[in-house]
Amino acid sequence: MTESIRLLLADDQALVRGALAALLSLEPDLTVVAEVSRGDEVVPAALRARPDVALLDVEMPGMDGVAAAAALRAALPDCRVLVVTTFGRPGYLRRAMEAGANGFVVKDTPARQLADAVRRVHAGLRVVDPTLAAETLATGASPLTERETEVLRTARGGGTVAELAATLHLSEGTVRNHLSSAIGKTGARNRADAVRLAEANGWLLG
Repeated sequence: MTESIRLLLADDQALVRGALAALLSLEPDLTVVAEVSRGDEVVPAALRARPDVALLDVEMPGMDGVAAAAALRAALPDCRVLVVTTFGRPGYLRRAMEAGANGFVVKDTPARQLADAVRRVHAGLRVVDPTLAAETLATGASPLTERETEVLRTARGGGTVAELAATLHLSEGTVRNHLSSAIGKTGARNRADAVRLAEANGWLLG
């Protein structure tokens, strides 16, 4: 009898995590050995449970799934990583693969296909949602600099230029320059539009 593939599930939504655990546990060769709700709980749980494959959400408290993937790869190089997310954004896929993820699929993937993705990742193959892969190639890497990304990320919560400058410990003129540059690079109409476009492309993760 083939030995069961041991799984760790990381998702901050208990309902989603429970549903994934229930569906995957129906497969005779898959066993869920750990579940966590925060990104910073992934490595400690993995060190205890020693999973073969970790299924990580992207947006989690404590540490996002991309950072958790990188930390897990460093702590347990033999553990494969499959990112399973609601947010099928090109920038997320690129960042996840750069962090060492072995696969990237969206949560509405049918249960049978998800189980197959787990098996393929465990076997050493790379599994990527084909539609998202095509979008990632078409979109390319983020055109924003690290500072422009930080300014837009801070601007997500609104606030005046003066408030953004105080939060970031920058001058108001510098913040205006970065916002103007980001608006131009994203082809946006204004600051809010630049935030929306950058968010949609997965460029503000972090």
